[in-house]
Amino acid sequence: MRHRRLAAALAVVLALVAAAPPAAADPNALWSIVAGQCVPDQRQHADPAPCALVTGTYAVLKDIVGATQYLLIPTARITGIEDPQILTPDAPNYFADAWRARTFVEERAGRELPRDWLSLAVNSAATRTQNQLHIHIDCVRADVHDALAAHADDIGPTWTPFPVLLAGQPYRAMAVPGAELTVNPFRLLADGLTPGQDMGQQTLVVVGGTAADGAERFILLDGHFDGARPGSGSGEDLQDHAACPPRPESAGK
Repeated sequence: MRHRRLAAALAVVLALVAAAPPAAADPNALWSIVAGQCVPDQRQHADPAPCALVTGTYAVLKDIVGATQYLLIPTARITGIEDPQILTPDAPNYFADAWRARTFVEERAGRELPRDWLSLAVNSAATRTQNQLHIHIDCVRADVHDALAAHADDIGPTWTPFPVLLAGQPYRAMAVPGAELTVNPFRLLADGLTPGQDMGQQTLVVVGGTAADGAERFILLDGHFDGARPGSGSGEDLQDHAACPPRPESAGK
C-alpha cells in the first residue's frame, strides 16, 4: 500500500511538471522527491521508493514521460549544467553513472539495446524546468542515430561542428574512446568553451557508438541556447521518449 501511495504521488508531481509551462512548473519538484522521499526511504527502510535506486551520490528515477525514460539525479543540491560543483576535481562522474543506469531503460524495453541507440542528455539552464541537475536516459531518435552513423568519420577526438543539423539544431561533436566513460563529459565541455561562452547556455548529449575498427566509443554532442532560434538548448530533443526500442528498419544499422 505504501508503495502504491508513493507511486501515485510521484505520478501526480511529475505529470504536473511535464504538463506545466516553464514559468508555472515547480522548479524544485525533482529535488523534493529525491531529498524528501527517496533518500530518507533508502536510509530508513532500505527501499529507494519512489526512486528505482539510491546510492551515496545519486538517485535514479523513472520519468513520467515515456515508457523507458529514466533520470539520474544527484543526491547533493546541484542546480544544473552551470553549477561549478560538477567541475571540481572530486566531482562524481554523473554521466558515467547515468551510462551504467541504462540497464533500467533496457529492463523497460524488454531487451538489451545496442549501445549506439542509447543516449544521455542534459538541457541548458534556459530550457530546463527543474533546478536540480538531472540526466535524461533513453533511446536516441532514429534520425539522429542515422545521421551520427552516416557521418561517423567526421567525428574526431576534438570538438568539431557536426556537418548536419540534429533535430533542426547545430551541434558540435567529439568522440571519446572506451566501453565506459572514464572521462567526465562536463569537464570536456567546459575545457572546450571559448572565452565568453557560458556553461549554462550549453546542452550536452552523450550517445554510445562504435568506431570503424569496431572499438567502442562515445559521441559527445554540444549545442547551445540561442533566444533567436526556437528549440535551441534542449539536447533532450535528440532523444525518443516514444519509441524505445527504435523502429525495426533502423535498429540493425
